[in-house]
Amino acid sequence: MITTLRSLAPIGILALLSIVQSACSNQPEPMGLASTPDYFQALLDVSETEVEQKIQSAWQHFFEGDSSSQRLYYEVGDDKAYIADVGNQDVRSEGMSYGMMIAVMLDQKEAFDRLWNWANTHMRHASGGRAGYFAWHCDYEGNQLSEASASDGEEWFAMALYFASGRWGNGEGIFNYRAQADKLLHDMLHKQGPEGYLKSIFHKKELQPVFVPHGKYAEFTDPSYHLPAFTNLWAKWAPKDNQTWIKSTETSRTFFHKAAHSSTGLMPDYAHFDGSPRLEDDHKDFRFDAWRTISNVALDWAWNRADPWQVDQTDRVLSFLLTHFDDLPNQFAIDGTPLSNETSPGLYAMAATGALATSNPELAKPFVQYLWDVELPEGKWRYYDGLMYFLGLLQVSGEFKIYPPSE
Repeated sequence: MITTLRSLAPIGILALLSIVQSACSNQPEPMGLASTPDYFQALLDVSETEVEQKIQSAWQHFFEGDSSSQRLYYEVGDDKAYIADVGNQDVRSEGMSYGMMIAVMLDQKEAFDRLWNWANTHMRHASGGRAGYFAWHCDYEGNQLSEASASDGEEWFAMALYFASGRWGNGEGIFNYRAQADKLLHDMLHKQGPEGYLKSIFHKKELQPVFVPHGKYAEFTDPSYHLPAFTNLWAKWAPKDNQTWIKSTETSRTFFHKAAHSSTGLMPDYAHFDGSPRLEDDHKDFRFDAWRTISNVALDWAWNRADPWQVDQTDRVLSFLLTHFDDLPNQFAIDGTPLSNETSPGLYAMAATGALATSNPELAKPFVQYLWDVELPEGKWRYYDGLMYFLGLLQVSGEFKIYPPSE
């Protein structure tokens, strides 16, 4: 049923969305949908051709556009490329993994392989206690600016690699995508360094992703690093530790209940493992990392239909954000107090992904319309807004799909 939705008239899509959601909500936990409906067609009465053109325009802008004001993707030599955080003049594992995910979703194998090769050559630790982990940022020449890892980079690398295996099959060496993903999952669960300083990316006891896998930074989490839509697939595809990944998925779903504010639905940037905000700094608030929690909840519901609370949560956060829609601050205290007078298209894009889970499409429609209408991010600070825009575009259009890995 899902794969036929894209060709139906918008009124037919909306009717079938209700049928699909009702049917799936009564099932314990399906393997996951191969794709989700195109909410641009469903809510905005645009054509499939127009959606395809919109996605292609985004690719041309961020991967092939003007090097000084548009693109984020820069090729190096014959076989490498990086995603640049042009505002901070560095390359981050976050952006590299997002770039790989965008490339696999759009069947851009050369770009995917170039990014993966650059990440392996320059970001991945080849020896020592950190071997297998990735430095979270480098300069454009590939020199590591910090040896520490940011846990979300490894998570998105692993998921993109599994999808690459499913889409293109497995090659040799670092391009044996499935073997690389399998190894990364093992490291994320089991790596421990000398004297306990270096940690696993998933906390041994809590089974939650840690903020940074070393020292005191491994004793709290980042809610936007909780990706139950991903860990649920790892529980099915990993060569071992499957029960652990099942427990981690269940833990993240429960964690969201605790981390989300009961009225606004907002979550903090950083939190303790019990879901309470980490009060040590401004990351106790809903800031840039936390935008992604909207998508993380919605995507898990769209693919798995395992926790009906996720529908209520999506309705709650969209209802709150709509009260600020015309001039949406890009940062809030989790109780809803605005902390900024600036707006960001990346937050609107993440709110648009709420279309995947809301019980009321009218709550999502203004954000979906904004995502459709907004100018593509340009200029110095285009990196994060641009990536959130592109990921939101893929999810809302139904082009963010599951590709089961090849053997």
